[in-house]
Amino acid sequence: MGLFDSHAHYYDRRFDDPTQGENADAVLTRLFSPEGGIDGIINVGTRLETSRLCIAQAARYERMYAAVGLHPEDCIEMSDPEGELSTLREMLCDGQRRKRDKIVAIGEIGLDYYDRGIPLNKPLQMRVFEQQLEMARELSMPVIIHDRDAHGDCFETVLRYPEVRGVFHSYSGSAEMARELYRRGWYISFSGVVTFKNARRVQEVAATVPLSHLLIETDAPYLAPHPHRGRRNDSGLMHHTAAMLASLHGISSDEVASITAANARKLFEID
Repeated sequence: MGLFDSHAHYYDRRFDDPTQGENADAVLTRLFSPEGGIDGIINVGTRLETSRLCIAQAARYERMYAAVGLHPEDCIEMSDPEGELSTLREMLCDGQRRKRDKIVAIGEIGLDYYDRGIPLNKPLQMRVFEQQLEMARELSMPVIIHDRDAHGDCFETVLRYPEVRGVFHSYSGSAEMARELYRRGWYISFSGVVTFKNARRVQEVAATVPLSHLLIETDAPYLAPHPHRGRRNDSGLMHHTAAMLASLHGISSDEVASITAANARKLFEID
């Protein structure tokens, strides 16, 4: 069994830039070939436009699936948040349509308090986050959580929706918070950041997460693992991340691949 990339963005414009290498179709064709080593990919949207692109790409590849949602960073660009939430609900409310579109999660959603020198509008982020968690509760769908510099608020918010489960992607919180999350059935995902030389804290947390609640991801085209840090990322580089997680847990990379692929299929209900 190959690696299952639980979080990527193959619609990103960096996959259309010839200076960055192959385009998205060439990369995905290679990754899904018998020699590519990739068992599956969740292509994750950040707004309505990119969510639709995720669906279109997933339709072209048997082992690619879509997640649709409204990212907290994109809230600042929404002229009509309620209208976008309503349209998202229309994309999700019909189970047959979800199955046809290969939508397996709501995401990525969450909170982002990183200081970019512009107003954050935390109340709007929270409102959009909570309404998507409510959709997940109503539709019994998993969620993909983005949590940047907002650990306390993200944790307290998901606790208000005890029926909802999902994954905290590219995890950067504490071991204590991770413990409370996986105790409640949440999954914790690690990206190439866990391979960085200055990521000792992330490595320490990753070592504490039970294999039963561990996922692996790229966040492609971002967060390429060492020794490729700074270049465009894709799922073919994920073996570096798997090797680090394997060393932290004292198992082989093949075991990491098998376990995390099974976990992804269980969370996202993929046969």
